[in-house]
Amino acid sequence: MREIVLDTETTGLSPAGGDRLVEIGCVELINHIPTGKTFHVYINPQRSMPEEAFRVHGLSEEFLADKPLFHEIAEDFRAFIGDATLVIHNAPFDMGFLNAELERAKLPRLGNEVIDTVMVARQKHPGARVSLDALCKHYGIDNSRRTLHGALLDSEILAEVYLELIGGKQVSLALVAEVENTAIGLGTIRIAAAQRPAPLPGRVSASEAEAHAEFVGKMGESAIWGQYADMDAAQ
Repeated sequence: MREIVLDTETTGLSPAGGDRLVEIGCVELINHIPTGKTFHVYINPQRSMPEEAFRVHGLSEEFLADKPLFHEIAEDFRAFIGDATLVIHNAPFDMGFLNAELERAKLPRLGNEVIDTVMVARQKHPGARVSLDALCKHYGIDNSRRTLHGALLDSEILAEVYLELIGGKQVSLALVAEVENTAIGLGTIRIAAAQRPAPLPGRVSASEAEAHAEFVGKMGESAIWGQYADMDAAQ
């Protein structure tokens, strides 16, 4: 199962009001494990950078002036994410900007399934703060590098948070995790963990099993090992 953890940085809060993307960062997961493959690009927004936005991510007009325009990187971005499920913190914000840029470039809107980790966190921790920094603190994830917002760094941190939200280090043992994304109308996404096609063979030889049975027999009828031996025989 392929998932893409994604984050963006922008010039402001409203694509309808003329704000634009300035950075995209993506991290690939296969069966919830980072593969090391990433997509990262800075984008020339073709507009001024408000001081409020600059204080958030530190990307100036001068720095972005020689970066590619969105339509120049759009196909590379779409090729990287493919049809993978997108994992995004506050998904309506990022999806709104991405789809606005795609429409401006006369390209189709994204049709990928989306997991909004804000919604997941609110369901798992009702009433608690669910910002990325708050979740890092809750799960003991080091975010000391996050002095400013950065799309790739935030995607890497979100990948760790997402793993904790869906079960932490025990996620590979879960049969199914269900995530409701009602806020953006995506319904229920079922995430099935990979299972072995057949159980591993036993590692106890016939002679070892016989020796064990003989040992247990010497312990008397009240021995707890005898109860387990009876259960194994019944199976």
